Amino acid sequence: MSASPDRTASHRTTSHGTRTALVTGANKGIGRAIAEGLAERGMTVLIGARDPGLGEKAAASLREAGHDARAVALDVTDPAAVEAAARAIAASPGRLDVLVNNAGISGGALHLPDEADMDAVRRVFDTNLFGVMRVTNAMLPLLRRAPAARIVNISSGTSSMAAMTDPGHYFWDVPGSAAYPASKAALNMLTIQYAKRLRPEGILVNAAAPGACATDFAVDFTRASGRTITRTAAQGAAVAIRLATLDVDGPTGGFFDDDGPVPW
Repeated sequence: MSASPDRTASHRTTSHGTRTALVTGANKGIGRAIAEGLAERGMTVLIGARDPGLGEKAAASLREAGHDARAVALDVTDPAAVEAAARAIAASPGRLDVLVNNAGISGGALHLPDEADMDAVRRVFDTNLFGVMRVTNAMLPLLRRAPAARIVNISSGTSSMAAMTDPGHYFWDVPGSAAYPASKAALNMLTIQYAKRLRPEGILVNAAAPGACATDFAVDFTRASGRTITRTAAQGAAVAIRLATLDVDGPTGGFFDDDGPVPW
């Protein structure tokens, strides 16, 4: 199903009006950069955030820059909050053209497989995998109202089994974890399943590997890998923005980074 992600839509509006995007976990980091990038392309951007105050602060900064943005209270682990967000978006603007499932957690500790706290691992999966399902399923009626909806799931290069098992890749020496990389590998498979399900409707669904960026989120990865990170959130956001703006003949069911398809 996957192919090159380079075919992007150049138009900012459709015959139905300005396009609208929801980005979860968008009050800071890569999510904030994705929201800004989509706003710069003329979209109305909904800033999904667990903390309504932080979400409104991020939305206000985009409005100050001349963009159309508003905050949406959204805790992806709370079914009631997800449904409330869907109702709010259904009331106004009434549809979604783009959903970027960006909200995610590392779980903090390394979670070595033979020592992992099962409850802690469940929390990681609840956000990184089940949270994506909750939000996607709640927003699908809104996405189906759009003429050419796009769903982008923010995955991770650490989910690549090919990279993790390659002695020549630096992931080979990163300690094993039962939480974050495993949850993102599961997310990749979930992405494929949504792509298969929604392909007949013209909804394209892809996963993006933004790379390790110099954000608060990368602290644990930096500690585990011993690598210095200089990549910016804006650089990490670029692949997600491309996938969110794919033209009608773009790929679906793929996993991409800056250089193209990522080996599963």
